[in-house]
Amino acid sequence: MSTTTTDRPGTTSGLSATRLNVMRAAYLLMGLGLALVKWPQLPDAADLPLYEGVTLSLLTAMSLLALLGVRHPVKLLPVLLFESAWKVLWIALVALPQGLSGEMDAATAEVAVNCSLVVAVVAAVPWRWVWREYVRADGDRWRS
Repeated sequence: MSTTTTDRPGTTSGLSATRLNVMRAAYLLMGLGLALVKWPQLPDAADLPLYEGVTLSLLTAMSLLALLGVRHPVKLLPVLLFESAWKVLWIALVALPQGLSGEMDAATAEVAVNCSLVVAVVAAVPWRWVWREYVRADGDRWRS
């Protein structure tokens, strides 16, 4: 049995079926989690303060893309990368300094706990594949 699977007909990703299924689980966790928490707020979106409305719209879009990622895990890998990047940055730049200084309030602590679930997403990302495909890719791709 081959460990190579496809994300779409005719395209080989080079990722095992197990890895693709782990990615699908991460997409499902993101998509369903956001759908349960954010979608019920959509009818009242017009009444939210500016940045809460922006955040609701952004996270709702992320949930839709994550659910699409269940079907196309490799094509939508940037969604997992974005999710990992913003949460790791927020934890490092906001939560950690506040926690270390003892100045973290209850709302920030709640967001920090929610953002800590990024561990599952980080574990699901095929980092060697990301390095090979996005970072170390042939320079010829830039010329075409």
